Amino acid sequence: MAELLLDQDTINRLEQLALISRKISTGRLKGERRSRRRGASTDFADYRNYVAGDDLRFLDWKIYGRLERLFIKLFLEEEDLRVNILIDASPSMRYGNPEKLMYAKRVAAALGYVCLSKMDSLTVRTFGDTLGASYGPKRGKVNSRRYFDFLSSIEPTEGTSLRDSFRTFANTTRGKGMAIVLSDFYDFDGYEEAFRQLLARDFEVLVIQVLSPQEMKPDYQGDIRLRDCEFDVTTDVSMGKSILDLYQRTLTAFCNGMKDYVIGRGGYYLLTSTETPFERLVFDVLRRRGVIG
Repeated sequence: MAELLLDQDTINRLEQLALISRKISTGRLKGERRSRRRGASTDFADYRNYVAGDDLRFLDWKIYGRLERLFIKLFLEEEDLRVNILIDASPSMRYGNPEKLMYAKRVAAALGYVCLSKMDSLTVRTFGDTLGASYGPKRGKVNSRRYFDFLSSIEPTEGTSLRDSFRTFANTTRGKGMAIVLSDFYDFDGYEEAFRQLLARDFEVLVIQVLSPQEMKPDYQGDIRLRDCEFDVTTDVSMGKSILDLYQRTLTAFCNGMKDYVIGRGGYYLLTSTETPFERLVFDVLRRRGVIG
């Protein structure tokens, strides 16, 4: 099933990339990432004057031989990025051609593999009306096969509650880090309270809103019956230009409102259609947005 998510050529290209965090949080293990803080890795950064109590192993004796002054060598400190990916598996994610859930799985596969290949800490959770299946935390490419198998096994859940799901996640997740949310964000209770749960814990929030082309630009005409896949209720409507225009304005306001909310609080926001080629989203759009590089 893994080959349905990422082919080998895509995997090879992903190994050249890394997630870009604006506020890396230190984990328990040393990763391949370098922070701006100075510590004790192998990458030289700068010098400073020696003060009593400094570790003598880091004295630069060559400079002392020339200047007869003591200097301590400074090195870039390695940091570990904790990445959490939250995948919406509610019934509405089964909609579209291609299906929104499969598209979200492929994006999660790509971003998760970038994390594993760079020895970042990766945790993945599904959600619907509450948190569902989980994977991780794991590090290293050795775990990629099981990660892809986990994504392939994700099935839709019942209902949607962003607020309850994010509250449970925030209350049960240790440390800070990055929270990447893949969802259509269809929830009658809205998204503000849900995001507040993440922001209160100081997660670096990356929102990728996944919609189908049928949702973004519907072309229905005439008398039709609509079925709500979340609550299994139907509504008879007569679709004309005025209704479609109202729908388009409502959807645009919804997406723009969430974009302003997330970006205004220091997060990333990206709206994508499932008709956008997957490779273009990962290797072009996300790179230009400064998510990966």
